[in-house]
Amino acid sequence: MFYVSQDEEKSLSTGPLGLSANYSECYSVELLHPMPRAEARRAVGLDLGSDAGLALLGKDLWTGYEFSWLDTKGKPLVAGLKIEVDCATTNIVESKSMKLYLNGFAQTQFVDAQAVSARLNKDLTVAFAGEVVVKVIPIDELAGQWASMKGQCLDGLDIQVTEYQRAPELLSLVSASPQVATEHLYTHLFRSLCPVTAQPDWATVIVNYTGEAIDHEGLLGYLVSYRSHQAFHETTIERIYADIMTCCQPTFLSVNGRFQRRGGLDINPFRSSKVCTVPNERMPRQ
Repeated sequence: MFYVSQDEEKSLSTGPLGLSANYSECYSVELLHPMPRAEARRAVGLDLGSDAGLALLGKDLWTGYEFSWLDTKGKPLVAGLKIEVDCATTNIVESKSMKLYLNGFAQTQFVDAQAVSARLNKDLTVAFAGEVVVKVIPIDELAGQWASMKGQCLDGLDIQVTEYQRAPELLSLVSASPQVATEHLYTHLFRSLCPVTAQPDWATVIVNYTGEAIDHEGLLGYLVSYRSHQAFHETTIERIYADIMTCCQPTFLSVNGRFQRRGGLDINPFRSSKVCTVPNERMPRQ
């Protein structure tokens, strides 16, 4: 009686995002608000159907830090959540609706953690309309170690910045004779805006590539140009991936967005041109 199917043809709308909401402590799958990925992509000018030869693999990695339920005696239990969503799923789920849905477990009784995991996997697989893996983990396992950054930080580059809306024209290759490079580059300066509330979303963005050397100053300027750009986390990282692939044409590319949490949830989209291990290490700010 808790379960309802989602309409795959549901139009792209913001759902509860940007609206005042009463946080219900009663479980309801109807609180989830799926939105078609295709429409979210088109909203940022990304039409994968027309981008010939653009391989796009990866996952959206959600981490839940504020999750609880009741055992059969009414005693509260707490845990962390790791949610892996394949980027080929039909839908994304609006983040505030995810928070409202998860909060509904707080006063709901379950036999054990396995029953909680089964309910989460069932609901979210339908909401995202594709492959989803949810793990309920002990709180202590959320601590872990912060990621030791590999590669080169771009933040020390002395660049002139005049663009604060997405500016792919800033991307270019090093003008010297072409040379193949393999680089791991990152910046902590990244900020974009929520497309509904215009609130800032802060992140560390990591770019790994193999190909002709990419101009570092242009890459940093391009990433900073998202500072006033409005889009969801998932489509923001996909837009960055597509722009770098189109402008610089590396033989391998991955882009990882490690966004800071809101309301006890962080979302970390990872996109790659080849099948590879999806990193899921916490940044110090997370």
